[in-house]
Amino acid sequence: MSGFVQRVMALTKRPGQTFGFFLRAEQGEGGHLVRCLDMGGAAELAGMRDGDRVLRVNGTFVDDLPHQRVVELVKERGVSVSFSVIDAASYERAKTEGVDLSVTHPRPPAVVAGGVPAAPGPPGTPRLCYLVKASAGYGFSLRSVLGELGVSLTQVSSGGVAERAGARTNDRLLEVNGASVERATHEQVVERIRVADGALMFLLVDEDTHRYYQTNQMKVGAGLATVKHLPHQPRVVYLTKGPGGYGFLLKEDPKTKAHLIKDIDVGSPAQRGGLLDGDRLVAVDGAAVESQSHEAAVERIRRAGGACCLLVVDPDTDGMYRRAGVSPMLYWEETKGSASPPCYSDAIHLPAPPRPAPAGDREEQQQQEEEQREEEEQQEQKEEELKEEELKEEELKPKLCKMQKTSAGYGFHIDGIRGVCGQHIEEVVRGGAADRAGLQDGDVVVEVNSVNVESSAHEEVVALVHRSGATLELLVAPRRVYERLRARGAPITPTLLGPGPGVQTQATVEPRAGTPAPPDPPARERTPSVSSASSEEDVDLRF
Repeated sequence: MSGFVQRVMALTKRPGQTFGFFLRAEQGEGGHLVRCLDMGGAAELAGMRDGDRVLRVNGTFVDDLPHQRVVELVKERGVSVSFSVIDAASYERAKTEGVDLSVTHPRPPAVVAGGVPAAPGPPGTPRLCYLVKASAGYGFSLRSVLGELGVSLTQVSSGGVAERAGARTNDRLLEVNGASVERATHEQVVERIRVADGALMFLLVDEDTHRYYQTNQMKVGAGLATVKHLPHQPRVVYLTKGPGGYGFLLKEDPKTKAHLIKDIDVGSPAQRGGLLDGDRLVAVDGAAVESQSHEAAVERIRRAGGACCLLVVDPDTDGMYRRAGVSPMLYWEETKGSASPPCYSDAIHLPAPPRPAPAGDREEQQQQEEEQREEEEQQEQKEEELKEEELKEEELKPKLCKMQKTSAGYGFHIDGIRGVCGQHIEEVVRGGAADRAGLQDGDVVVEVNSVNVESSAHEEVVALVHRSGATLELLVAPRRVYERLRARGAPITPTLLGPGPGVQTQATVEPRAGTPAPPDPPARERTPSVSSASSEEDVDLRF
């Protein structure tokens, strides 16, 4: 297996930017392919090459996962993602020889005296350390070797700013305020520190760990670092919806596009849970939303139902993480395994605990517990029966949605995989043409302008939409309706709508003069889609 070398790299992007490559699934090609690298982009600079296969995302082996799930794994992590890749020739040879790539080491393990393999992993973990200058300075000096690039810390003062921030003597300095200094001269690093505004974010690694990464030709990025030394940390807030909702407003900052917590109601679940006015929303139930549209963040909270878990940062914490050029999702990834179970802030909606039995009366206590279990089972059965009734009463009809393109486009995405049949609607913009026409996230696309596309590949469906011009007619069905109709073997056509307009809907918006701009290109890690610009309407919603 020594011939199948995986390259590990951590990529970090700014919010709203891309990693600089497409992740593709292609007919006739195995694996998840790296394509269309941006020259000078994060991926190319880290060492990705066209045709590389992605084997791991944040340590999760993905070669045997559906392509759409791999895309979701990349999107969920937000702005910092670790990839393990292998070149195209090695990938094809490994598949031909039946090699299990899930157990292949990033590099062949070193051998120490006696022929015993050394530990495969690095001896230490890179650290993000935040230093705020004191009257006595930062409390360290820099050391470099004549004729070599890069610097190390020396003379770290005991009890000084640097030591309290987690720095140690002989640490290798890799980044200053999110910018790499690995190939910088001593003078360049000193100048970068000198012009800072009295606060420094260092990416540091000890000598042994730095030597390990160099030997194995692996790039160290802030996405691999621990954040436990940082003085400010994100907050995990568990909320249960009350009679008036969660009690806060989610508002989009017009300049940064950040999702901000505003107008917290007094005594609400939001206030009791610890949300603060001005907090930035980073993730909902562990899924990052900071790089998603405001509509998508709102929809994520709606779909959470009556309870949700929010990852938020206050302005100080947000500024500190932005200085490092990393997402606060690093904190979530590092702490989620050791986090205690949820303790929701509004307990009135949680099952009441059993009444305590008299001391020593174990039989009565057991009887009370059994009665409670029976009540819970009966409640669950009632809920299931209600769901079944809803299914029986639900009209098994598709929807015929007619819309006219506006200057902002149609306001939806078509999701699918190139070369694979079956497309569905995602990211419907609230108040957009698609929303007014009745399209909903998850709807399965059956026809485009009276052409059945159930057996068409993704690029064929996208081409049909593009050729539609300023008007578009889609026959769609909610996923549940589509699956039940398919199970009956009945063709899904407009005749199922019945006489009259039925559920046919139409949104007519007078287009502005001129030809609408072509759809924006898809995010680099997502599959191609029919996209539109965000709605210009105010989409701030109260929860």
